[in-house]
Amino acid sequence: QVQLVESGGGLVQAGGSLRLSCSASGLAVIVALMGWFRQAPGKERGFVAAIPYFGSSTSYADSVRGRFTISRENAKMALYLQMNSLKPEDTAVYYCASTRRDERPWDQGRTYDYWGQGTQVTVSS
Repeated sequence: QVQLVESGGGLVQAGGSLRLSCSASGLAVIVALMGWFRQAPGKERGFVAAIPYFGSSTSYADSVRGRFTISRENAKMALYLQMNSLKPEDTAVYYCASTRRDERPWDQGRTYDYWGQGTQVTVSS
C-alpha cells in the first residue's frame, strides 16, 4: 500500500505562483509513475501532468504546458508541481496519483492505483 499526502495549496492572485508537493510513504515505495490531476467544481477530474520514475520524460495537459513544471525526488519519495502564471481557470482540487506499474496512458486516471486526499488551489482574478 502507498499513501500519498499533498500540500502547498492555497489562495493566490492571477499571475502568481504556487508549488505543490506530494509525499509518498508505505512498504517498499517504488512508484514507477506519478502524476497530478485536478477537479474543478462541477467538472470531472482531469489530467495535469505526469513523470516516470527516472524523470526522463514528462507529459502535460495542453492547458498547463509552459506554465507548470512537474518534478520528483525519488530519494525523498516526493513529487512536485511548480505552477506559474496561474489563471482563475486553474482553480481546483489538485490530486497526486501514483502506480507501481509502468503503464500507459499517463493521462488517464485508470492508470493510477493510489491517490492523495487533494489540496485546494484557488486563483482569484
